[in-house]
Amino acid sequence: MSESAMTEPAAQGELGTVVIGGGLAAAHCVHSLREGGYTKPITLIASENEVPYERPPLSKEFLQGNKQAQELEPFAADWYADTDVDLRLGVTAESIDTAAKAVSLGGSAPVGYENLVIATGCRSRLGGRNANMAGWDLPGVYTLRSLEDSKKIKEQLVSGKRLVIIGAGWIGMEVAASARTAGVEVTVITPDQVPLATAMGTEFGAHVAQLHIANGVQCRFGTAVSGIASDPEKGLVVQTPTGDIPADFVLLAIGAVPNNELAVAAGLEVGTGVVVDEYLRSSDSNILAIGDIAEAYNTTLGRAMRVEHWDNAIRQGKLAAATILGRDESYDWLPYFFTDQFDLGMEYVGDRGADDDVVVRGDMAAGEFVIFWLRQGVVTAAMNVNIWDVNDHLRSMIGKNIPVSTLQDTGNDLMTL
Repeated sequence: MSESAMTEPAAQGELGTVVIGGGLAAAHCVHSLREGGYTKPITLIASENEVPYERPPLSKEFLQGNKQAQELEPFAADWYADTDVDLRLGVTAESIDTAAKAVSLGGSAPVGYENLVIATGCRSRLGGRNANMAGWDLPGVYTLRSLEDSKKIKEQLVSGKRLVIIGAGWIGMEVAASARTAGVEVTVITPDQVPLATAMGTEFGAHVAQLHIANGVQCRFGTAVSGIASDPEKGLVVQTPTGDIPADFVLLAIGAVPNNELAVAAGLEVGTGVVVDEYLRSSDSNILAIGDIAEAYNTTLGRAMRVEHWDNAIRQGKLAAATILGRDESYDWLPYFFTDQFDLGMEYVGDRGADDDVVVRGDMAAGEFVIFWLRQGVVTAAMNVNIWDVNDHLRSMIGKNIPVSTLQDTGNDLMTL
């Protein structure tokens, strides 16, 4: 933080900014406020007993033992103390009084605010579309949303153990790769015909499926799960129409639900998430929402969207700070995310539609390629797989009309395109 931001402490009883949440978006919001010269009080309320941390490594590096818990913290605990951020860990925000501009807390006095930032993230979806899955709460059945979840799963990653993963989205497939690398016997079950089909389409999904199968993952695609049961002899069994699948432990990875309850109870406008404008302000101008829960208006794409990814959490945390600081910035960037599974590394940028045309550049069988998505000849999204230092070039191609033959020709340098 700049010296000027520390020269004048906040006055006694002065209202400032309260942030609810302990993830990446919350951490970057308070950091950007202090770095931007904000001298008013800042209170960060986190329900977990952990210094705010990033979550992508929970299914990859941390789970594999390649990163320690403290390495997940974008800013160490000392930073919050040194910059006079009131970091309240293990504290639950129970309600928001918009008239009094105060947040009620479990076990302590309410905290008043001038600006409130909701960054409560998502929780795991437990069960099917309309009801909880039978057996979801049995011992040995896990979800993965928190550091504590990852620690518990990590303890189970013993060579020879049997893991059944229900769901084939990002978390499911990343945990499958991490567990298989540890020597665990892994079975992935999904009603979809290929993994990641909704997020990335069938071309890339089929490539990921082949990668996992080649690494010994048992894949039960097109298979529904009716429930989970405990058997005295077999341990856990995952029940499917084609028979029971025994497991030593089970991961439920069937999606996430935004933690919108505080916003709903406070009377804020809520759609797929807390509805906010391009500056991340909600229907109450004193309240912002960021990260996984924010259904924010994107000025580049001309529509509202909710994005559950690392890059978006960081950027929206910084944008919320800019809005509070009175700067003229808005939500104008394209979605970006990445994954690492076995020897596959991928980066994606853009906003593909389910009906967009797919153009592959390079050899998918060789494992190094780029996929473009086009709508009426215009590039809407692009993804580089095991080809590095090109994502910025791909980002600059979004929105341009580029002939398919030009995109496919590997003789054409991506920088020039």
